[in-house]
Amino acid sequence: MRMKLWALSCLAFLLLVGCSLPVQSGSVNEYGEWVPDRSIEIIAPAGAGGGWDTTARMLARTIDEEGFANRSFGVVNKPGGGGAVAWSYIHKRNDPHNIFVSSPPLHFVYLNGQSPYGYEDFTPIANLIADYGGFAVRHDAKWDTLDELFEDMREDPGSVTVVGASSPGSMDHMQFMMVADKAGVDITKIRYISDQDGGGMTSVLNGSVDVISSGVMDVADQARAGKLKVLAITAPERLQGDEYLETLPTAKEQGIDSEFIVWRGMFGPPEMTEEQLAYYEDVFRQTSESEAFANIRDMYGWDEQFMDSEEFTEFLKQQSEDLEAILIELGFIEE
Repeated sequence: MRMKLWALSCLAFLLLVGCSLPVQSGSVNEYGEWVPDRSIEIIAPAGAGGGWDTTARMLARTIDEEGFANRSFGVVNKPGGGGAVAWSYIHKRNDPHNIFVSSPPLHFVYLNGQSPYGYEDFTPIANLIADYGGFAVRHDAKWDTLDELFEDMREDPGSVTVVGASSPGSMDHMQFMMVADKAGVDITKIRYISDQDGGGMTSVLNGSVDVISSGVMDVADQARAGKLKVLAITAPERLQGDEYLETLPTAKEQGIDSEFIVWRGMFGPPEMTEEQLAYYEDVFRQTSESEAFANIRDMYGWDEQFMDSEEFTEFLKQQSEDLEAILIELGFIEE
């Protein structure tokens, strides 16, 4: 009877806490290295075909084909809640065999109160690639530089309409707001239109809106065709490796001390051990430095930006603080 009561008590406790119970699977070998005891799941917090899914699959393929790990890496899609479903899954399992790929929405979804989990609730392992935003106008628009655009917006912020594919308070919106804020524009009066059905580009091309805030490759493709003018990109310096991309000016070179990095990095569950973290850091460093993954970056227009766990954590802290300040200024969250 006592054993039955004890078992019921334990079950009740587990149901009550229902989270982050450490699953210390795998083992440490004679050299002090962690060794996984089964294959690794990379969780893509979205459906097939998007940026997270593509990054996860390219990483897994490179690791397996190049033999960078002693276990296979597979991809599992867990869409929902802008990533929140996957983050909850990882946090509750707390298993070092389950890791996930993420990007700035990990900040946005948390800061906007749509998920209880932010970057601090996981173990940043490594960042691998960087992408950037781009701001463009129709080919015959009156603005030829970002400063010309912001000169008008400093006088009358509401006179210019900006469109993006993300919801207000998320990626396309915030990357434009962060640069405009540094340029002295009253960002509380900027008119931002969210077109999550993909019609933003059409709206700019037909003259319905003035500016599109999107990914570099999205605006560059239309600019190559002579339909858009790219006023600026959010990279810290000009992109290399492509003759056209090299011509795109940064906001920084136009006197605006702002950049926005659309990073894509890897995270593990909370409470990872030093040995587990070292294992993954080594695998992803080898992957990042490989010719095979360099070819993949070139294919997708990604920039190389490897950061180890310590560097990545510091970067995430700074970006989170910057985004929180802008979201407070815009009234999305309270101070």
